[in-house]
Order: sequence, then C-alpha cells, then structure tokens
Amino acid sequence: MTSTNLHKHGALPVLLAGLVLAALALWLRHGVLEAGLLPRDCAEPGALCLFKTVLVESFLHQRVGWLSLGCGLLGFVLGACSLAWVGWLSGVAGLVLYSYDPAAVGALLSLLVLLRAEQERREGEREAAQ
Repeated sequence: MTSTNLHKHGALPVLLAGLVLAALALWLRHGVLEAGLLPRDCAEPGALCLFKTVLVESFLHQRVGWLSLGCGLLGFVLGACSLAWVGWLSGVAGLVLYSYDPAAVGALLSLLVLLRAEQERREGEREAAQ
C-alpha cells in the first residue's frame, strides 16, 4: 500500500485553503441561506438584506463560476499565482454555490498553476542547496 505525501508535493496548503473555503461556502448555503436566517423579503433596506442580495446574485447567474473560469484561464496563460489563487478559491465556492460548470474548469486550471509553481519553487530550493 502506498501513501501520498501531499506536503512533499506542495499540495497541502492549497488543498487546506480549498477545504476551509468549501466549509465556509457550505455554511453560507445551508446554515444561513437555506435555513432562513436572512430576511425573506427586504421591505426595508439593511445590512442583512444587502448581504442576502449580494450572496444570491453571486450564484444566480453563475457569477462565482465565471470569475473562477476567468481567473483560472488567465492564471494558466500568464502563469500568475495570484490569479490562480482567486480562481481556485472562487472555484471551490462556485462548486458549492450552484456554479458547477465554469467553476470546475476554473478551479482545475488554477490548481494546475498553483501546484506547478510550488513544484518549481521546491526544485529551485533543491538546486540552491546543492
């Protein structure tokens, strides 16, 4: 039986950040929005109504997924880790918040960039040590 060493390949921080964001998105979806903790109809504008509007609009037209796809694609083409982080985290949130198709592609493209950058950094450290 073989075991995978996620820390050795640099995947642990990326996967942990994704796991934390997935838990947060699940809590927002099931624990706040679907549990009815936010106001049902917003007759009077307020902070909770604004939060509910922004949250619902973020996945109503798959905006989170398209953000992930755009950032993941740009991060992949440009090799930009900052865009890849945005693409990865918004992709994980998009998978939970009803934006499956574009979020999945964006998250995977971003994950490729992040893991490649981590692998190159580790190889550079090894060469410097030798």
